[in-house]
Amino acid sequence: MELIKNSLIKQKICLFFLLSIGVKNVDAQRRQGNLDQFFSTLSQNGQFSGNVLVAENGNVVYEKSFGYADVSNKKNNTVQTSLPIASITKTITSTAILQLKQQGKLQLEDRVTKYLPEFPYPEITIRQLLSHTSGLPNYDMLFFPLIPKNPDTVFTNKDLIPASVSQKIQLVFKPGEDFTYNNVNYNILALIVEKISGGSFGSYLQANIFGPAGMTNTSLSDFFKREDKNLSKRYSFKYAYSDKVQLVDTASEFQIANRFNFQGHGDLISTTHDLLKYDQALYNGSLLNPATLKEAFTPVKLSNGTHNIQRYALGWITNEDTSLGEIVKHDGGLPGGRTMLLRNLTKHQTIIIFDNNANNVVPLADMALKILNGEQVEKPKKSGAKFYGIALAAHGKKAADQAAKKVKTDTLNYYLNEDEMNSMGYAFLMNNRAAEAEIAFGENTRLFPGSWNVYDSYGEVLLKFGKKQDAIKMYQKSMALNPKNANGKKVLEELLK
Repeated sequence: MELIKNSLIKQKICLFFLLSIGVKNVDAQRRQGNLDQFFSTLSQNGQFSGNVLVAENGNVVYEKSFGYADVSNKKNNTVQTSLPIASITKTITSTAILQLKQQGKLQLEDRVTKYLPEFPYPEITIRQLLSHTSGLPNYDMLFFPLIPKNPDTVFTNKDLIPASVSQKIQLVFKPGEDFTYNNVNYNILALIVEKISGGSFGSYLQANIFGPAGMTNTSLSDFFKREDKNLSKRYSFKYAYSDKVQLVDTASEFQIANRFNFQGHGDLISTTHDLLKYDQALYNGSLLNPATLKEAFTPVKLSNGTHNIQRYALGWITNEDTSLGEIVKHDGGLPGGRTMLLRNLTKHQTIIIFDNNANNVVPLADMALKILNGEQVEKPKKSGAKFYGIALAAHGKKAADQAAKKVKTDTLNYYLNEDEMNSMGYAFLMNNRAAEAEIAFGENTRLFPGSWNVYDSYGEVLLKFGKKQDAIKMYQKSMALNPKNANGKKVLEELLK
């Protein structure tokens, strides 16, 4: 009898175990299906082209490639496709600095001048560089005055301190008092890594980060000086109303500045799989210890005790909302490319997104995180402003009117955004398509009649076109909706004189 009883207990345990596995498998399939539906819809809408990788506890939950790495040759993006990761690089530069801190070779409160004596801002600390609270002048301020005098020079990190000295530009704010995202901070950090390590920045990363993490497909953009056959080409829309992307290297509006070759801020090329290896190396302690990581992920407060606007930590952006877990992340952007590395520290969840058509991946990562955690998200919709702008540019007002009618009624597939419509109008205006600009701004007042700003913008354009009386009417409508519109009030008073 006892044997039968024990046998039944074992059977129940086995059944429970099998059911648990079944439930987990069903849940995993559901999440995969929801993620695939989300990103596939984005791709079909022309809102995503690239790679997405979603992982949990180091295991890939969902991975897929969309679109072309090379449009002209119809070469698809694949899991091996690499892309410049732009400002995700900053997390790796931060890791390098924090490794040196762990080794006792520097302290975060050290002045930069301790390692770079010629640096002309003696009050700035390493922590302030890491957190973008240094107040340093940006590239434009440092180098634009020098370009006419040095037409053939490609500026690099070694030019930063001489330019800072020669330009004698004051700090934008007192170090620690404010936050301004500035790539120069991380170029200076790269110089510090080189000074302490005695080697190049690239060689340090290879030996201390890429190697230990197993990142075999990651390098500085010119580190190995070799052709990367897996490197995706990058594309962007020439205008807001363009219906086809073009290669950024051939479009004058989007050409990468060949005058700069800085390191530390956004110069790495990688793959989604290599970034997952980096993510796991951070978890397993092979790059930094837990105490250092905790400091890296703690938002830096300004001197008045408040958090900076991005809750920026030491190379990482942190989320204030912790309902799904403690989130640290960094996105990156360059002409034709957008990237995101998002990490849920609480649940060991990782989301990595590369896009080679300049689509904004930041909200996509947030949506993917929600789907991964079982939350419902709205089906991706097409931009009504984009649809309208394409119709207006290609076929004129009659077609645009039909497009406006469609986006107003087909709310399942299109969304309307006042700012996007306004931007569309300005895009036409800046590209000398005055008639289309006037039509677009006028349509925006009909789509959003309760917005003071649409009338203000329309009035501005009408005034530019010499239609004073029509402009007065628009400014009057704007002021009626928002009497505090100081600029509108000033313009209207001038017009009524």
